[in-house]
Amino acid sequence: MNAATTWLSRNVARLMGGDSKNADAGAGGAVAGKEAPPRSTHDRLEATLRRSGEALSPRALRRLLTDLQEVVAPRVSEVEGGRRAEAIAQWYAEASPEERRDLWLLMCEQFTPDAARVKNAQQKYEAAVGTPDAPQAEAALRRVLTSPRTRLLQRFSAFPQGMRFLVDLRAEFLPHLKGDKRLMPLEAELEQLFATWFDVAFLDLRRLSWDSPASLIEKLIKYEAVHDIRSWADLKNRLDSDRRCYGFFHPRLPNEPLIFVEVALVTEMSASITPLLDESAAAADLNKATTAIFYSISNTQTGLRGVSFGDSLIKHVAETLAEEFPRLKRFATLSPIPGFRSWLGKHCAQQLQLLDEKRLGELGRAVGFEPPQAAHVMAAAEASALELDAKSPVRQFVTECAARYLGREMADGKPVDPVARFHLGNGARVERLNWAGDPSSKGQKQSFGMMVNYLYDLKRIDKHRAMLAEGRVPVSSEIDALCRD
Repeated sequence: MNAATTWLSRNVARLMGGDSKNADAGAGGAVAGKEAPPRSTHDRLEATLRRSGEALSPRALRRLLTDLQEVVAPRVSEVEGGRRAEAIAQWYAEASPEERRDLWLLMCEQFTPDAARVKNAQQKYEAAVGTPDAPQAEAALRRVLTSPRTRLLQRFSAFPQGMRFLVDLRAEFLPHLKGDKRLMPLEAELEQLFATWFDVAFLDLRRLSWDSPASLIEKLIKYEAVHDIRSWADLKNRLDSDRRCYGFFHPRLPNEPLIFVEVALVTEMSASITPLLDESAAAADLNKATTAIFYSISNTQTGLRGVSFGDSLIKHVAETLAEEFPRLKRFATLSPIPGFRSWLGKHCAQQLQLLDEKRLGELGRAVGFEPPQAAHVMAAAEASALELDAKSPVRQFVTECAARYLGREMADGKPVDPVARFHLGNGARVERLNWAGDPSSKGQKQSFGMMVNYLYDLKRIDKHRAMLAEGRVPVSSEIDALCRD
């Protein structure tokens, strides 16, 4: 290949998005077809031409970075910074998905803490530990660890629709996290800020009724995530006199509920969702109600996924109910166990090893295969879970596994089941398992139709949270007995 051909090949490749190295390799066949890794925004900002797969040209990327930097310029006021952030949000609304991704990457890679300052402050703090200079050194370390990104996001929250913009922004990029780890700093920053901004202490609790605005009731129908609202009769049943439905609202999102909590006022702890969703059932006598059952809690904002809203959300609702109904003595949930069936499918063989020979034989005879294998037990449970009586070896085995799943299984110091993680984090304890509590196809797919009661003892909420922080799941004596190894 002569010099002119090499030059032409190299520059055509650059124009088409390749680089000179890959152009030469492609011409020579050494690494033909090998795709170059994506360039960082640092590399792209220094470049002249855009590569294939890059949305914004280097010039446009530099212009966007300048706009972002002007939002947090030292001499810019909060009001002016918010106005500049709003202009970027308007650009974002018209941008393509690929251009929006470039904005995320700029936020991630161009607004990081100063590594040299962090290292220096960390060394000074480590040297000061145990001395009178430690508090000052710690404060200095905390300051340098605060990234410019924090200030940037705070400015975006300043304009009227800024909070809505940030929540939607996080919802949009969350699905991309697994494929692009470069986005993780922005995700971590937003989650931390949202945990502060959306703490339950800053939320407004409002009751929904049949007389609430239609727009709000439509959102309840849209966002119901636990038990689908099937009809207007179903909706009216959930808003009847023996029910309470509450929404949590944030002052910066006044007409957008963040969480819906649906409650049934009954005389005893519910074991099945069926009577609670029975549209033809007469309303319960509120004068006899002693128990509040939280049977549906739905988060409405994908962008707030993983944000706990503080540790006292359910306690806040319980105290509101207790003030209206002094006869209420017990506050509990009737909850799905969404991760159980999947977990058992992976750990059934391990759970079988915990059985003694007698029980293993009984289970084998019940499933028609001795010794029973995980596949046979799972098939038996999936085929006839709702029909199994209390003495069934299959039912007993699956129930014990569910108790261990809820009462023992932890990951990174937290319960593995997402619903358990929420309620136990709010100070509840695992109280009782209910076989065939949810006979719907969804209930059977999640947990063979099983449901669980979490009990909120208002006097022991802090104790239960402390137990969980120590790595121990609070459970009732009934659940503890089922967890035997």
